[in-house]
This record gives sequence, structure tokens and C-alpha cells, in this order.
Amino acid sequence: MNPLFLALAPIFIILIYIYIRDKYEKEPWELLLKTLLAGAFITLPIVLMETFLSGLFGDLTELKLAAYNAFVVAGFTEELFKFLVIYLFIRKNRNFNEPFDGIVYSVFVSLGFAAVENILYVSNYGIDTGCMRAVTAVPAHAIFGVIMGFYFGKSLHSKRPKYLYLALFMPILFHGIYDFILMSQHYLFLLLIIPFLIYLWKNAFKKISYLSNKSVFKP
Repeated sequence: MNPLFLALAPIFIILIYIYIRDKYEKEPWELLLKTLLAGAFITLPIVLMETFLSGLFGDLTELKLAAYNAFVVAGFTEELFKFLVIYLFIRKNRNFNEPFDGIVYSVFVSLGFAAVENILYVSNYGIDTGCMRAVTAVPAHAIFGVIMGFYFGKSLHSKRPKYLYLALFMPILFHGIYDFILMSQHYLFLLLIIPFLIYLWKNAFKKISYLSNKSVFKP
């Protein structure tokens, strides 16, 4: 199997699914492509910031270090840059005019980043890693995008700032939990990964179904 195809196939399958679920007014492909590329371009500042943060607390105990790397180094850094792309460049765009658009753009920026990350992992660690990530890490990034986009969508027709805070906080929380389970390498935590992934999937589909049926969100 071609490694590049393996790395990108799950990305495009999820993107097509999210695009199809946008019922009322399809987003322009030019803006979607720019959003996807923005997600790819933020890989560099993310790597630089993660490298810097990783070197700050090297003397922590094993579980504390896993928690720090999961919630701060990975979760906070990656979700912050995704959030900034949507908040600074997409949220005020005239095409962002329906609640479900938040999910569309957030998933596109998330999977732009995930595409670069996946190519690097498959190139360095091979086909087996690519197959595993196709059903774990790539959908996880998409789900974090759904969570972020859900609250961005709620913020569209609401003056409540809490939705913007939640658009950043909730993806960091779930991203951190996901990474901590894996980084801890503790068998008791690793037993939780399948139930947690099932919960993430169900939660994401629930949010997708909820907003895809709304052209206007009323708090």
C-alpha cells in the first residue's frame, strides 16, 4: 500500500463526510482549501512551541510528565493554534453564517494539521502505524474539531462569550485525556482507551446531528 495514500485517505474520507452533512448552504471550496492549508501550515509553530514546552519540566514524575505532555504540550498547543485560525481568519468571514459551519471549518483546520502529522508518522514508522492511526489519531483530531466547531457554531448567533471559551477549553480537555491515556503507558488507563474512543465518537455524531439540522441556533 502506498504510504502517502494510507496517510491521507482517512483524512479525505472524513472531510467528505463533514462536507455532505452541511445541509443548508455548502461552503466555498476555495475557503475550505485555505482552511485545510492553514491547518497544515500551523504544524511548524506547533512543533516549535511543543519543543519549547517539552523542555521546561523534564524532572517530573512519570505520570505527572505524561499529564503535562498530554494536556499542555500537545492538547493546549495544538488546539490553541487551531482555535486561532478559526477565530482570527474564519469566524468573521461572510460564509460563516450557519451554526454547522463551525464544525465544517474546525474539522478542516484540524485535519489539515492531522494530514501533515500523519504523513510524518507513516513515513517514519511505516504502514502498521498508518493503519492504527487511521482508526485512532486521525478520527480523534476530527472529533476535537467537531467539539471546537460545535461551540463556535453556538457562538454565531449568541452574545454569550462562554461559547468561545468552551470552543477552546473543551477540545483541550478531551485532547488531553486522550493523549494522557496513551502517554501514561499504565495498563489501568490503557483499558479505558476503547470506551473513551466510543464515547468520543458518540459525542461527535450527536453534535453533528444537532447542528446539521439547524440553520439558526437559538440559545
